[in-house]
Amino acid sequence: MYLDEILARHRSNAADDERDLDQLVEAAQRVPAARGFRDRLLVDSSTHLAVIAEIKRRSPSKGDLNVNLDPGSLAKVYEDHGASCVSVLTDEEFFGGSRSDLIAARESIELPVLRKDFTVSAQDVCDARLMGADCVLLIVAALSPAELKSLHHLAENLGLDVLVEIHDEPELETALDCGARLIGVNQRDLKTFAVDRARAVRMAPLMPANVVKVAESGVVGPEDARELRDAGYHAVLVGETLVRASSPGEALRTLLVP
Repeated sequence: MYLDEILARHRSNAADDERDLDQLVEAAQRVPAARGFRDRLLVDSSTHLAVIAEIKRRSPSKGDLNVNLDPGSLAKVYEDHGASCVSVLTDEEFFGGSRSDLIAARESIELPVLRKDFTVSAQDVCDARLMGADCVLLIVAALSPAELKSLHHLAENLGLDVLVEIHDEPELETALDCGARLIGVNQRDLKTFAVDRARAVRMAPLMPANVVKVAESGVVGPEDARELRDAGYHAVLVGETLVRASSPGEALRTLLVP
């Protein structure tokens, strides 16, 4: 059970976090304004499928993907080849990422950046803003409805956009109930890490018109991108396909379907 193990470690770390939350919030509020993550996806999707290109060193299910990547250089390649936003894995133990990966990526580009991690506490949200993220990921399957609402509210108060990740219809209702306007449908089951490529197409028509729709996982080429664009998605989040490609920039370009 990948998700259970990962969450147990993150919740344990959160329980050991003795930092003063009020001080963290104050510090996060002083960080320069975030780049508009949701707005960038909305603007770019008016002409083509927007791509959130991910910096990902390894995966619990696949092992090493590209452990020696240079986050700053790769982020620049993504920007130069048409990415709308960049996602950076910051989980160290399970994905080989780090805070420094996000900082290096964001400093090298002008695109908005998502902190991709298992956010379980208010301190995690503050950390995302403090390291320079413009958007934070909240996973419905990893949080109680009360936690989701509280963390979503805090993130927005700190100027962060929030990508709320769902997998099915009940989770969509929970996401909408917290006020989510940027929703990602993860086609990867977080317990088994198996991918169901029909999931996003099934979920698309259930989302309201005011929601910016993102499909996550299982996008390997232009045919997948076209199917998701036709289903109504504004954007796709792509990691493994790009970091494993011999030419990540050219692989990215093939996904920018009109």
